[in-house]
Amino acid sequence: MPGQIAPLHTKVLDADARLIEAEPYYEPLGGEIALFEAAYASQIPVLLKGPTGCGKTRFMEYMAWRLKRPLITVSCHDDLTASDLVGRYLITNNETVWIDGPLARAVRCGGICYLDEVVEARKDTTVVIHPLADDRRILPMEKRGELLQAPREFVLTMSYNPGYQSVLKGLKQSTRQRFIAIEFGYPAADLEKKIIITETGLDAQSADKLIKLAHMTRNLKGNGLDEGASTRLLVHAAKLMARGIAPRTACSGAIAEALSDDPEMLRAINELASSLF
Repeated sequence: MPGQIAPLHTKVLDADARLIEAEPYYEPLGGEIALFEAAYASQIPVLLKGPTGCGKTRFMEYMAWRLKRPLITVSCHDDLTASDLVGRYLITNNETVWIDGPLARAVRCGGICYLDEVVEARKDTTVVIHPLADDRRILPMEKRGELLQAPREFVLTMSYNPGYQSVLKGLKQSTRQRFIAIEFGYPAADLEKKIIITETGLDAQSADKLIKLAHMTRNLKGNGLDEGASTRLLVHAAKLMARGIAPRTACSGAIAEALSDDPEMLRAINELASSLF
């Protein structure tokens, strides 16, 4: 389809690591590229803050390509244990074999370890990254009696959405003060329009209407919605529209239904879409 970007070309190094060979499409929001490169050169871990769907993961793919380092992404969740990150012994063919976790693999190959939505992980799990995220730059592997020293090329990064912070799901100061932070937000309207058109090939007029709809939903944050429509959702809707799906149907499926299950809120978002399309 005209204007649609090609998928990422990656080389798989192991079960988790990817060496991204083709430049991912990324539009800078400010000085985040220079800040990340300076942190990388200074061996300082990086924390990405911002709402869902605003480009944090795409930014990490772009920086991995730019720095020519393998990228290992870990999607954090409530059941993630320290052993899931570091590694464990497994019985294979009647033999006990040690299997590195994604964090250990990233350290060994001098890659970028990206802990996505780190606040979803248990507090006792994130403590394991502390000695790796300060001047020691070591990963204790207690079950093996090994201290894994991170090479200069390794960098630890993680992301979280401050909008979902709570007493139970916030970052401890002992963790966050080991990182420099880069804050992400939704792009300005002109830049968001460029992203939608470049990603999907949608016409400019329809892209403008999608952005207006997004701003309307973002104004509802805290008034019935936890989050407004992200750039990611706009791209989803635009891809459907570019393939011939009626705009109202595309907005309902890709935006309204993705944002809420509440019948009144769904009706309100669909009415907003109907007023534009």
